[in-house]
Amino acid sequence: MTMKKILLPLLMLMALPGYVSAEVVSAKEANSKLSHAQKIISMYYVDDVDNGKLVTDAIVAMLKDLDPHSTYTNPDETKELTTPLEGKFSGIGISFNMVNDSVYVISTIAGGPSEKVGMLPGDRIVSADDTILSGVGRGRNEITPVLRGPKGSKVNLKVQRGVRQIDFKVTRDDIPLYSVDASYMVDGKTGYIRIARFAEDTAKEVAQAIAKLKSKGMVDLILDLEDNGGGYLGSAYEIAGMFLRKGDMIVYTRGQKMPPADYYATADGMFGDGKVVVLVNQYSASASEILAGALQDNDRGLVVGRRTFGKGLVQRPFLLPDGSMIRLTTARYYTPSGRCIQKPYTSGDRKEYDLDILNRFNSGELSNADSVHLPDSLRYTTLRSKRTVYGGGGIMPDRFVPIDTTMYSDYYRDLVAKGVINQYVLSYMDKNRNALKKKYRNTDKFIKGFEMSPEMVSGLVERGMKDSVMLDSAGLERSLPMIKTIVKGLLLRDLYDDAYYFQVSNGMNPVFLKAMELINNDEEYYRLLNGIRKEGDNT
Repeated sequence: MTMKKILLPLLMLMALPGYVSAEVVSAKEANSKLSHAQKIISMYYVDDVDNGKLVTDAIVAMLKDLDPHSTYTNPDETKELTTPLEGKFSGIGISFNMVNDSVYVISTIAGGPSEKVGMLPGDRIVSADDTILSGVGRGRNEITPVLRGPKGSKVNLKVQRGVRQIDFKVTRDDIPLYSVDASYMVDGKTGYIRIARFAEDTAKEVAQAIAKLKSKGMVDLILDLEDNGGGYLGSAYEIAGMFLRKGDMIVYTRGQKMPPADYYATADGMFGDGKVVVLVNQYSASASEILAGALQDNDRGLVVGRRTFGKGLVQRPFLLPDGSMIRLTTARYYTPSGRCIQKPYTSGDRKEYDLDILNRFNSGELSNADSVHLPDSLRYTTLRSKRTVYGGGGIMPDRFVPIDTTMYSDYYRDLVAKGVINQYVLSYMDKNRNALKKKYRNTDKFIKGFEMSPEMVSGLVERGMKDSVMLDSAGLERSLPMIKTIVKGLLLRDLYDDAYYFQVSNGMNPVFLKAMELINNDEEYYRLLNGIRKEGDNT
């Protein structure tokens, strides 16, 4: 081959319009450079090229160098991401779990398609139309799309109930996804509301829960945001307004390329009086932090628990033609006192960011308030009482509650990791549902009268051994009170409603118990709310 023939392809590439040699280029030049790079690879690479994958990989790589929350999702991931926030989907209306490779119906949605045709908790779905669901090793991610479908579409289900097989023809319908996991009266004057996420209808659900609890005599409220990873800003804004006065600031955002946005309460809230305690932990993020920060900075309530996650970056979704989506950070959230919610990060270093919670645990922050050291530069003051609060990432609670590891054991960890407790409860309910309903006529009788028997404990241990979780007597003894509480809560949830799980489990939740202690002690509650410190305060 002559030198002339070798040089010809190189000269052709150099002559492509828009080619630039400088590394620092304008946005227009960068777009041209990226487009031409893709064309060059497509035209000249030695093997066939998947252009779609090539472009997707380029998008992912670009976002990786920005911040931890600017992300790309493919069409399926986008749908999975947005469905819980949109508040509903179309399907057959059941909650299910996988037990021994079988699709086990935990509950049917009241008034939903499956309940209407007579399906019951405990039923096992063998197949949907021509698709076998049980006994073939399918995962939840494979089963869910089969059961869901367009509103009005029909699906033929084969269901195993005991020794009988029953055929059901179910017409899919819109199924609501609720954000309020639980709302109940703890005692004669204290209500409790747990919010799982901030979706389209969350504010409406919370307003309904508040109205219902007030009708039952609620004077004070515990608002549980533990493990709530956030969602829509609009929902957090509306809920904050329920507790504040007209004109109170809730949150504001600032971004270099976005106009500033300030959010204020537009009217006096429906729960403007009465004590409020907000429960948070290290997994409370984003919209949860906006709500907690608004109530804390306006001195409207106390925040109890552990420092929140620290996600204060505003993402704007950009849908792409194929249904995929870029969620791009466009601004930062600030609480009314001026605190930036976002914790520090290094652009492009996602690994260290993802290890933050583990690092908090290893440093002792989750178990000891004295492990948190914040400089005066992060000190802010609340708007009314002028008490000290801190920025630097997340919301620091007014009263720290350490993570409780007293009943945690490796044996309990292995039972949970293998799903043994859930599977045991499902199996137990399959055999004893009617007997339990007959013995405990209502939830109050169950809560007061049910206790996990020694025979049930033995059954759980045997179930664990079948899944290679060998008995650790010391670990069982240490974790047994927690195991009994969880089993009782799961049985209640299966028999009656999800809310009862939290009604039982809260009795062993140290954050909840601390909130009850504060809400029932006027002197301590208002001392903290007014920023009056005393010896022994941990925050």
